[in-house]
Amino acid sequence: MSFPIKEIPTKPFDGQKPGTSGLRKRVKVFQQQHYTENFIQSIFDSIEPKGVTLVIGGDGRFFSPETVQTILKIGSANGVAKFIIGKDSILSTPAASNIIRKYKAYGGILLTASHNPGGPDNDFGIKYNVSNGGPAPENVTNKMYEKTKTISSYKIIEAPAVDLSKIGETSYGPSKISIIDSVADYVILLEEIFDFPLIKNFLSSHADEYKVLFDGLHGVTGPYASKILVDTLGLPPSSVQNCVPLPDFGGGHPDPNLTYAHTLVEAVEKNNIAFGAASDGDGDRNMIYGKGAFVTPSDSVAIIADWADVIPYFKKGGVKGLARSMPTSKAIDLVAQKKGLEYFEVPTGWKFFGNLMDAGRLSICGEESFGTGSDHIREKDGLWAIMAWLNIIAAANAKSPNKLVGINDLLAAHYEIYGRSYFSRYDYEEVPSEGANAMVTAINDALKNNSLTETTHTSASTGGKFTISGIYNFEYKDPIDHSVSSNQGQVITFSDGSRVVFRLSGTGSQGATVRMYVERYVAPEAGTAALNGDTAEGLKGLIEVALEISKLKHFLGREKPTVIT
Repeated sequence: MSFPIKEIPTKPFDGQKPGTSGLRKRVKVFQQQHYTENFIQSIFDSIEPKGVTLVIGGDGRFFSPETVQTILKIGSANGVAKFIIGKDSILSTPAASNIIRKYKAYGGILLTASHNPGGPDNDFGIKYNVSNGGPAPENVTNKMYEKTKTISSYKIIEAPAVDLSKIGETSYGPSKISIIDSVADYVILLEEIFDFPLIKNFLSSHADEYKVLFDGLHGVTGPYASKILVDTLGLPPSSVQNCVPLPDFGGGHPDPNLTYAHTLVEAVEKNNIAFGAASDGDGDRNMIYGKGAFVTPSDSVAIIADWADVIPYFKKGGVKGLARSMPTSKAIDLVAQKKGLEYFEVPTGWKFFGNLMDAGRLSICGEESFGTGSDHIREKDGLWAIMAWLNIIAAANAKSPNKLVGINDLLAAHYEIYGRSYFSRYDYEEVPSEGANAMVTAINDALKNNSLTETTHTSASTGGKFTISGIYNFEYKDPIDHSVSSNQGQVITFSDGSRVVFRLSGTGSQGATVRMYVERYVAPEAGTAALNGDTAEGLKGLIEVALEISKLKHFLGREKPTVIT
């Protein structure tokens, strides 16, 4: 049976340049005639789609179902042999990475804008992942962008829409379609990694004194968490909340931090929850938060690395190496040094970790933006991090029969051995691009003319003095493919070992987002009080000095950040 292919004339749209996390714009931008079709055709023009298998999934945000049908029309016309699609077009980003790897697919198209809000007036995104399950590298995304600038037509096959709610095999034109259970393969994966019997035994034997709460923030991870925590580990249904994925995330901002995951924070404090956790819109981020106990992402990945030997996956295969993104605190470096492991500092973007993983040099890694993961897939993985923490807590309590070990106990024990990196991030979202670029230029000028080096700055409120020892633009030379990534963030270092990082982020859909990262290290010999102080107090003087040096308030026209982490 023949399926006629139609060529639809079109013209290029400006600005279809995909970043690390794909192309993200407002929904209304994607809804323009030909806009989404142009970008999807440009993806297929940048790869070799004839005869391949592609995975389709996403976080279920507004405009996803229609876009899946568009991908089928264009993909089938371009020769894709088979599509594997999550039921209802749902596949978390980690689950999609697993499916691509498990079924040896050529790649995948994910419909997500990650932690950004959803709904008709908010964000949508299209992201392409390659055969290792990770985000497309720059040589692929650059090719897509070039195609978007010259596109003159796109191909479609007209066929009845596929019912995405029915698991099973069907077809679209000449292409085979497999609608799969979105959750099953991912649960199998986690059961192979973690000690589920140990975790279940701990939770059931401490049901009254160690309560757990997971908040899905109405993102994609709700069904995954329900299946794992309730159905598999036997926790009561009250252990999960906001776990029905919604196209607009219930009107919330599905970003697991202290500001936007307030539903978790409030419930944990009100109900004395020992272990709380949340994930984001597409399931690749996580936050660990218990009663009076917040774990920074930088500390989280360091503690997971330190306790890796209690996790069966690492007990069996060992830990090959550790890594962090440049803005993330150096806590994981100290674990690597103590354990004699290779470690890496890479730019922000999970694809940099993927190269190291594929080369067999990296096992555990993390970003300060609540992204943590390992080489089990090639994306960061929110539920993986949450299960790692539950595995560690269960193992710690198995070694402590007479005293219940909680989150703060693990943090305090870690600081006693490794010291503590006091760390905070200030996000200034949707600020004028002109002001953000002017601030970057001013810091670059100080770097070029050496005007700030060896200057001393005094905090007005604390009286603390900070002497600048250097300024540099972070550049990364990939040890695997030897590519060079320049201008990845401006770093100001101080004589006491503290540092401040300024970086423009590419994850928003409009305006600019400026992130300021502040880190101050306290050695273990400083004592219990110094190691367990309040983060805001510990960093107050350094933050004041950082704002003064950068003239951030002047350039951005903002007195306060949008989010403090």
